[in-house]
Amino acid sequence: MASKRDYYEVLGVSKSASPEELKQAYRKLALQNHPDRNPNDKAAEERLKEINEAYDALSNAEKRQAYDQYGHAGVSGAAGGGPGAGGFGGFSTGDFGDVFSSVFGDMFGGGGRSRRGPKKGQDIQYEHTVSLEEAFTGAQTSVRVARSVSCDKCRGTGAKPGTSVKTCPDCRGHGQVRVTRGFFTLAQTCARCQGSGQAVDTPCPDCRGHGRTRTTENVTLRIPPGVEDGTVLRVTGGGEAGERGSAAGDLYVVVHVRADERFERDGDNILTEKHVSTPLAALGGDVEIPTLEKPVKIHVAGGDAVGGVAPRAGGGHAELARRAER
Repeated sequence: MASKRDYYEVLGVSKSASPEELKQAYRKLALQNHPDRNPNDKAAEERLKEINEAYDALSNAEKRQAYDQYGHAGVSGAAGGGPGAGGFGGFSTGDFGDVFSSVFGDMFGGGGRSRRGPKKGQDIQYEHTVSLEEAFTGAQTSVRVARSVSCDKCRGTGAKPGTSVKTCPDCRGHGQVRVTRGFFTLAQTCARCQGSGQAVDTPCPDCRGHGRTRTTENVTLRIPPGVEDGTVLRVTGGGEAGERGSAAGDLYVVVHVRADERFERDGDNILTEKHVSTPLAALGGDVEIPTLEKPVKIHVAGGDAVGGVAPRAGGGHAELARRAER
């Protein structure tokens, strides 16, 4: 029988690797060699078995200590410290699901946890552009959104009015079915009920059993005063409708502030330049300055240095810079 490779070598990590480094290495290799990506590939199947065996030993502190001290014998039972016979060097096929579950969650259904029940609707994202004035003063606007909504006729159940939804006969309400792949079993989403655990014998004629219909509608959006470019606003329930009448997802709107050729934004302030004549800069006088609300007049004192800054309280939250014209 061929000798086993060193577990650290199998995972491609050093003997001083941290638990997180082990997990990252295992995740990468397990994805590369998973049966779903390598159908009918016996070599990938054997590699995955070797990878699982190595990770099972090194991810457990006690097993890793025994392996570091005694080698493969320390985790196979030969040194009295392993789980014993019946597995692949101390790693039985029944443990594969636990390893996948701990690293991938329910990605491959390894932990046997059910996905039973209708799922919440998906979140959606839109982008919306506002003017500088709207960004500073705030505004109420609407965003035209294309999304799915709960079917009015069947109220989201997917069943024709007068009929009812039944437990899916294929998965018996679990939302998952077991599929054998090589040396272990995977749980996959039930194709008939799409993981909901429920089936419709007589579909609703309006939504054809989906419980949802597509529509395009205006969603009211409140732009808060002082909003900055890139701010994300959330509209609860503004996303895709959930399955079988479950909660809708949320709508996320990314707000962009349109550039304004008159002003430059600096946080909560705005800057503008005003060119004045040399006599006005030397002798002083009033000058009119635009703001986000209405023009205002400021007084330029005689003899002011060129490029001075004259702040103005209010006036659209503006800080107004002026520059003398030579």
